[in-house]
Amino acid sequence: MKILTRYILSEFLQTLAVSLLAMTLFMIVVGLLREAQLQGLGLKQILLLVPYILPEALRFAVPATVLFAACVVYGRLAASNEVIAVKAAGITPWVFFAPALMCAVLLSFWTVWLNDLAVSWGREGIRRVVMESVEEIAYAKLTQQRSFTTKGFSINVQRVEGKRLINPTLTFQANLDSPAYTLNATEAEIRANPAENTLTLICRDSDYEFGSTKGRIPGLIERVVPLDESTRKGGGGGSPSDLPMSKIPAEIELQQTKVAETESQLAAVASLALVTGDFGSLAESAWQPKRQQLAEARGKIARLQMESQRRWANGFSCLCFVAVGAPLSVMFRRADFITNFFICFLPVIVVYYPLLIVAVDSAKSGSIPSVAVWLGNGILLAIGWWLYKRVRRY
Repeated sequence: MKILTRYILSEFLQTLAVSLLAMTLFMIVVGLLREAQLQGLGLKQILLLVPYILPEALRFAVPATVLFAACVVYGRLAASNEVIAVKAAGITPWVFFAPALMCAVLLSFWTVWLNDLAVSWGREGIRRVVMESVEEIAYAKLTQQRSFTTKGFSINVQRVEGKRLINPTLTFQANLDSPAYTLNATEAEIRANPAENTLTLICRDSDYEFGSTKGRIPGLIERVVPLDESTRKGGGGGSPSDLPMSKIPAEIELQQTKVAETESQLAAVASLALVTGDFGSLAESAWQPKRQQLAEARGKIARLQMESQRRWANGFSCLCFVAVGAPLSVMFRRADFITNFFICFLPVIVVYYPLLIVAVDSAKSGSIPSVAVWLGNGILLAIGWWLYKRVRRY
């Protein structure tokens, strides 16, 4: 049986290595092209992004390639009647499936780590590369297209001479409730300061327009904007999905403290109003800001609790995919690995991902417990166990 285990393990790992390399390279290329198109990156920035996109590519590639490897190996073994031969020799089919399942467990833990690495270190690294290159990106865009647009402002120029922007029009949009602030200058220059996280726009002899107000500003004027507003990536690190799992418990504790403090303040205000007879302070309009803070804190707690569970559930999808794919490939007994893969991928598309999406959305709102994100994993494991029993019996 040790020879059989080594044989299956060798076949599985070889197929997994080749398919994982191909899928990861494909995902990296897709990720780089997407970022290059979105941000207008040059070759230098694209090369700098490769290590940061790698964890993101791997966390999506590993579950798919694990399923693919299981379909290829077990479909071929079943098609050549090796499974029947093993059962005829009195060996339980579990010996057949154990090597792939053990590998899937180890890969699941690795994928959990990749999920954590990709959303914390990877995303932050991509954002940092883009921000540090924003000046170079802006000048390249303006030279080629005569315009550069971000979520915070936009620039249109007549032409670019070295570092000088000739006849630029700069439009700043603070928010949707206020009118845009427009500057028409004779020339301008862009200077990025990554150390201070700012981008400085230096304009000379400008005409400005702010709503119905117009005027002229002779000489130089500087407009400083945060680098977060100078790129299409925006800021990072504030969302629960950008936090490392090691920091999530502390953040949950912080939000729970905010909830307790807000509830205490509301109780104190209500008690004081009842004692003093100031019933006007109990009106809904007076309580609305505190209620809003309380709802936001509770919502963030639900998202934080869900995020940790989601990363673990996503990581252990590797085990669930192999648990379904391996016995299903044996039952169909097809050497055609493409057909095998699509047949085995059907339960994943129909069951796993729809349940995961619904559970994540509901857990974010706090309407269901965060452990519900494991529902898809549990159903796939149950299907896999049922398929294994059929393989063992028939």
